[in-house]
Amino acid sequence: MRGIIFDFNGTLFWDSQLHLDAWREYSEKLRGKPFSDDEMLKYMFGRTNEDIIEYAIGKKPDAKLVKKLAEEKEAYYRNMCLQNPEEFKLAPNAVEFLDFLKENNIPRTIATMSEWCNVEFYIKEFNLAKWFDLDKIVYSNGKIPGKPAPDIYQIAAKNLGLNPCECIVIEDALSGIEAAEKAGIGNIIAIASREPVVFYKDVKGVSQIITDFNQIDKSIFEICKAGQV
Repeated sequence: MRGIIFDFNGTLFWDSQLHLDAWREYSEKLRGKPFSDDEMLKYMFGRTNEDIIEYAIGKKPDAKLVKKLAEEKEAYYRNMCLQNPEEFKLAPNAVEFLDFLKENNIPRTIATMSEWCNVEFYIKEFNLAKWFDLDKIVYSNGKIPGKPAPDIYQIAAKNLGLNPCECIVIEDALSGIEAAEKAGIGNIIAIASREPVVFYKDVKGVSQIITDFNQIDKSIFEICKAGQV
C-alpha cells in the first residue's frame, strides 16, 4: 500500500452521535417524526445532505430547500461540537498515526461527504493543514454522488497520484465501505467508532477492524517509505 484515504466523520473524528442528534431533530421537523436507528444506519451515514433530505421528505427537493435545511442543520451541529469539548477531538491515537504518515512522507488525504462549511470548520479547529494538503481533500461539492457510489474514493486516489488498488481506506459507514470496494481500493479497514466490532465481521471487503489507530500495522507502508513517494 502506497497511500491512505480517510473518511472523516466517525473515522478521524468520532462525531456520529452529534450528527445523529442533529439529524433526528431535523427529520422530526421535516416529516413529523425522528429517524429510527435503522434509518440512520441505512440512509444517513456517508450520504449527502441532499440524499438525506430527499429520503426524509419522500421526494426530490429543489436546490433552495436543500441549501436552507442543510445550512440550518450543519450550523446546529457545529455549535454542538463546540459545546462538547470533551468529545470534540480527533479519534484515539489519530494524531500519533497522522504524525507517522507525515514523518514518512506517505501520501494521504480525506474523502468526506461533508460539505465545505464543515470541512473548513474541521481544518480550523483540528489544524488539519499540519498533516494534509488541503487542495487534495475531497468533499461534497454538489457534483460528487454520495456513497456508496465509488466516485469519491476514485477522485481521492487520483488526487494522491495513485491507483485505487494502491490505497488503504479507513471507514466506519457501510455505505463508505461499499463505495471503497466499488472503487477498487486495495485495503479497506473498518473502524468501530460507534458500532461494535462484530458489526463489521462479515462485511464484504473489510480486511481489518480496529477501535484505535495504533492497531494499524505500520509495516504495511514499508514499500512506500522506501520509495519516498
